[in-house]
Amino acid sequence: MSSTTLVALLSGPDQPGLVAKVSGYIYQHGGNIIHADQHRDPEENIFFQRIEWDPMKTPAGEAAKEFTEFARSLGMSARVADSSHRPRVAIMVSRFAHCFHDLILRWKAGELPAEIVAVVSNHPDLEAESRHYGLPFYHLPIDPAQKEASEDHQLEALRPHRPELVVMARYMQILSSSFLDKVGCPVINIHHSFLPAFAGGKPYHQAYRRGVKLIGATAHYATPVLDDGPIIQQDVVRVTHRHHIKELIRKGRQLEQAVLAQAVLWQLQNRILVYGNKTVVFD
Repeated sequence: MSSTTLVALLSGPDQPGLVAKVSGYIYQHGGNIIHADQHRDPEENIFFQRIEWDPMKTPAGEAAKEFTEFARSLGMSARVADSSHRPRVAIMVSRFAHCFHDLILRWKAGELPAEIVAVVSNHPDLEAESRHYGLPFYHLPIDPAQKEASEDHQLEALRPHRPELVVMARYMQILSSSFLDKVGCPVINIHHSFLPAFAGGKPYHQAYRRGVKLIGATAHYATPVLDDGPIIQQDVVRVTHRHHIKELIRKGRQLEQAVLAQAVLWQLQNRILVYGNKTVVFD
């Protein structure tokens, strides 16, 4: 029996018998299905599936390649990952440190199956904390007049670390399309869910003055358009007139930590399929 399992994420036009064909293929090739889940979008007529299996006597690399070819023969696209693989993760952060610390402490506690390899910031504030965690820190300010050059410096710093995921842990800059194209991996962002109602600075102060009854947080894939990428996870908490600004901020930061950590975990566990500007999350 192999020492690892494979996880495949499949998507493509719906057709009769897909579940039977996929499970039959794995059985016929000596594999053992550990878990399977599927979803159909009736509006788009697209079928999605996440399936995890033990390839048994077949080497994982060979089994992954053969399964990808099999999926293609069905008209499906497939991404296959080794469940034992720990992706390399880089963190981008500005000055707000709550998500930064939360992710690293979860990683240190073994909750995130990854290797955090670097921290990039446009401010120097978190250098000592990064060094304390044993992580290389790169202070690379953004010059608005030369943003592309500034981002190229960030990419140069990241390149030797070969990140497979970048997490914007309250990194307060919009990444350009050039950066997102060149970085070569998914980028996940987190923000409060007041947009577009309370845009700009001090959103919790604006929310307090409007007497909001819900505050929330949204984790999504980054795109060149501000906070417009496919949504991965969201959550909200109720507040009342008794909650003052500091309490709103505290609750909002706790939500941001939890929502971002969940989105990152799902990404690391290969549970997210993106189509259009939406996601299917097999949680």
